[in-house]
Amino acid sequence: SGDTIVVCVIDDGVEVSHPDWGDNIWYNHGEIAGNGIDDDGNGYIDDYRGWNADAGTNDILPPNPWNTHGTPVAGIVAAQGNNGVGVSGVNWDVKMMFVVGGGNSSNSIAAYDYPLSCRKLYNQTNGASGAFVVATNASWGVNNQDCATYAPLVNNMYDSLGVAGV
Repeated sequence: SGDTIVVCVIDDGVEVSHPDWGDNIWYNHGEIAGNGIDDDGNGYIDDYRGWNADAGTNDILPPNPWNTHGTPVAGIVAAQGNNGVGVSGVNWDVKMMFVVGGGNSSNSIAAYDYPLSCRKLYNQTNGASGAFVVATNASWGVNNQDCATYAPLVNNMYDSLGVAGV
């Protein structure tokens, strides 16, 4: 129905100037960058290009931009295709939202709260604010664990995402 489809990549940061993105990066147009105000009312200040849940800031750049896990993961999700640059992602016409975070349960919940808040705002405003987040990607986890017993709070977050439409 004309909505901009957004996939949220939750990882260790992303190189936002990577040439493979084309115009596939999501920007929060409800925010005025650098003014110290939560302009769109989603609970996050100056989150014009995503959120760093680990630091509680809008800095989504990794410490070493070309040596990060998040950048190639984002490329798999939505590197623009058929443009003669790099690789092609699974979906060439989707916006990528970036969140730094993950790992233990509390960090995971903090990371997932951002796309959830953006989707809830989108739902509440009939698309005037927020983001139409339809999926998240987090390629981190805990080895050899039964998620249902290991991370019940994270599982509750997944349920909340589902209720909102993610």
